[in-house]
Amino acid sequence: MSAPYPFTAVVGQDDLRLALLLNAVSPAVGGVLVRGEKGTAKSTAVRALSALLPEVPVVPGCRFSCDPAAPDPGCPDGPHEPGAGGARPARMVELPVGASEDRLVGALDIERALAEGVKAFEPGLLADAHRGVLYVDEVNLLHDHLVDLLLDAAAMGASYVEREGVSVRHAARFLLVGTMNPEEGELRPQLLDRFGLTVEVAASREPEHRVEVVRRRLAYDDDPAAFTARWADEEAAVRRRIAAARESLPSVRLGDAALRQIAATCAAFEVDGMRADIVMARTATALAAWAGRTEVLAEDVRRAALLALPHRRRRNPFDAPGLDEDRLDETLEQSAGQDDEDPGPDRDPGRDPDDGPDGPSGGGGQPAPDGGPGGGDAAARPEAGEDGEPRPAGGGGGEQAPTRAAAPFRTKVLSVPGLGDGAAGRRSRARTEHGRTTGSRRPRGTLTKLHLAATVRAAAPHQRARGRSGPGLVLRGDDLRQATREGRESNLVLFVVDASGSMAARQRMSAVKGAVLSLLLDAYQRRDKVGLVTFRGSAAEVALPPTSSVDAAAARLESLPTGGRTPLAAGLLRAHEVLRVERLRDPARRPLLVVVTDGRATGGPEPVAQAGRAARLFAADGTASAVVDCETGPVRLGLAGRLADELGGAAVTLDELRADSLAGLVRDVRGTTRRAA
Repeated sequence: MSAPYPFTAVVGQDDLRLALLLNAVSPAVGGVLVRGEKGTAKSTAVRALSALLPEVPVVPGCRFSCDPAAPDPGCPDGPHEPGAGGARPARMVELPVGASEDRLVGALDIERALAEGVKAFEPGLLADAHRGVLYVDEVNLLHDHLVDLLLDAAAMGASYVEREGVSVRHAARFLLVGTMNPEEGELRPQLLDRFGLTVEVAASREPEHRVEVVRRRLAYDDDPAAFTARWADEEAAVRRRIAAARESLPSVRLGDAALRQIAATCAAFEVDGMRADIVMARTATALAAWAGRTEVLAEDVRRAALLALPHRRRRNPFDAPGLDEDRLDETLEQSAGQDDEDPGPDRDPGRDPDDGPDGPSGGGGQPAPDGGPGGGDAAARPEAGEDGEPRPAGGGGGEQAPTRAAAPFRTKVLSVPGLGDGAAGRRSRARTEHGRTTGSRRPRGTLTKLHLAATVRAAAPHQRARGRSGPGLVLRGDDLRQATREGRESNLVLFVVDASGSMAARQRMSAVKGAVLSLLLDAYQRRDKVGLVTFRGSAAEVALPPTSSVDAAAARLESLPTGGRTPLAAGLLRAHEVLRVERLRDPARRPLLVVVTDGRATGGPEPVAQAGRAARLFAADGTASAVVDCETGPVRLGLAGRLADELGGAAVTLDELRADSLAGLVRDVRGTTRRAA
């Protein structure tokens, strides 16, 4: 096995390296989330960190890495007597995105537990990572049930494995490090907040910088041992500096002035909860120790804020993480000025927060999108058409500038009918590993969820023949029954959006974009993949191929121009091709087609008939679909409803799409149409 790439040989990425080193100095900081585009040394730097960590003292033979000075009294391998122990290198344990629950928390032999009363437990990755580093590459793609287990372990410092009343507990305190590409989707807020620090990384645009990256990487690939030896002195120097900083950490003083700066900064940026204040305090202390100082300075507080706050300021999935550095400096200066004016112990801790650096409106959140329809263009009223619909100037023949989306709202539930087998999510019914128990079956492969009653029923008729003489059951492998469960799956939600001239009136397009943005927010919360097809002029285009990044879809939607004719058939045919390819890539993920249009079709011979033929392709494939009817005005042609009939789906108006509408909850996007028929 080749030596890992040296940490000190990583070119640039100063914030990334500093965040990792601060966690090496003080694991209480709480881990690092590394966000950035692919090919930016995220994984390389994280994996290289393990070679710099100090050795861990352990109880010899303990599979759970108990500290000999204070062994865990509940250790499954215990009890251990306090005393001298051995030492081993710090572990960097990687959690694969596709890992099973048993691989993460450990496996319990249910057959031996029921027949012999023996807790035969095989530790999982959480036990391996105890007192070390747990690294998750592409952490944003981790399945929800694994995220829940990580959250529980991180909160309690222990892992619990329970199978039908048989329980095993062991300590699980680890440094959580994750890397992710934001283009592939965002993290759940609960897991995001568990990371102490976050850094954004990007490839350098300086040619000389890039040349040095390539030069070092080629040298490492040609001879890893020689390259690692070349950097041995630098690695040893950093290792000694980490050890010295760890030793001096308890003596670093965090004064009241620094604490007030931390509190003022978190309040000014409206960070939820108190975890940010605590993480900033620990980070600032670690920065001082790393710099060889015994007191936290204002520069440490500033640096800690830049690492600890950006990911805690997001108010919704479409907010970009980040921190206004000018505002941060203003907050720190004002806080320092107040300390100079009133250093006494009787300062008023209940000062009105509205007197902060930005006055009564000081917030720190992103500017709210234009919530009102029309975007301030009330003076430019478009001309009304024959059907009462507003028309853009020039009849919609030319391209119109992008319109801001109206404020998003909570939408009704659109789901795929039937029972699926897709990835765990929160939209449509599916057979899953988690959820309510609906029955039992013989296990295929490793037993994961025992159905106790079914197992007993299978074994009971054979007890006399098997010579049962004691109180316990005599079990055989073929007696075991797997519980079948029903939960929710995620789907592929493909949006087909009409961007033609008939939609280009600003009031109308603002409302349409607001509706699609609301559906995207719903897709984010339900862990769906999303795609975006638009049509206007003479053709349709895939504005965004299917992805887990709802942020990317929202950005494409915001910049969507409008104008021209309405090639509805082209948009449907392009969407049909996208779904055909996705079925080959991921056959278990069921699609949901959402067409956002007023139902008009223009351009080419018989445009309405062509659109109807294209729509019937989805009905023939059994694709679940819904049409969001954008038609407004006193005269309505009902074309979107006819399109929904051709698709075999349901039609929902913009008003009916709102969850607080009186029209009733939309639960099944095809069943609605069938019941109406």
